[in-house]
Amino acid sequence: MLTCLTAATRRSPSIPFVGLAEGLVLAAIRRSGVTMQRIRPALDELQRQIGIDHALASQHLFTDGAELLYDYAEQNQADGEGIDTRTLIVIRNGQRVFAEVIEQYLQMIRYGSDGYASVIKVPAYRDAAVVADPGRSFGSPVFERGGARVSDVLERFWAGEPLSELSEEFGVPPQQLEDVVRATSRRAA
Repeated sequence: MLTCLTAATRRSPSIPFVGLAEGLVLAAIRRSGVTMQRIRPALDELQRQIGIDHALASQHLFTDGAELLYDYAEQNQADGEGIDTRTLIVIRNGQRVFAEVIEQYLQMIRYGSDGYASVIKVPAYRDAAVVADPGRSFGSPVFERGGARVSDVLERFWAGEPLSELSEEFGVPPQQLEDVVRATSRRAA
C-alpha cells in the first residue's frame, strides 16, 4: 500500500542514515572535548591509511576526550597477528593508548555485521526508548517497543486521543509516551 506524501512531508529536510550516525558521534566527540582541529586531520588520515569513508559511523572509532582513537585490532587480526583485544591508537601520531576510553556515545548506537551503525537510539528523550532504524519506517524515529512511529502517535495525541488509549493501542508504556510528549512540547515552546 502506497502512502501519499503531504506537501509538508516533501519539503521536510532529510539526511542519509549514515549522516545521522556521523552527526551523533561528532556531537558526542565534540562534547567530550576533542577540537575540530584534531578531528578533521584524524578522519583524513583514516581515509588515507585504510580507505574508510564514514569513520564517524564506524564502531572502531573512539575518543579519550583529547584525541581521536581507532581500534586497529580487527585490522591486525586480518594481518595474521591474532590480537583479540582492543588496540587503540591515536590517529594523529600513531601512539598506542592505555587510558580509559569514553564510550558513552557507543551505547546509543548498535552496529551491524559490516561494522557501521545500523540502529541509533534517539538522544532527545530521557525515558522513551526511541530508535532510528533504516529497516523500520524508512528510518523515521520509532518506539523500540511496539514499533510505532513517534510522529503517528504524536499526531493522534494532538488530535485529542488520551495517552492511556494510545499506550494500549501501540503497545508503548505510558511513561515513554509522556516523555515524548514532554520533550516535543519543550521544543515547540
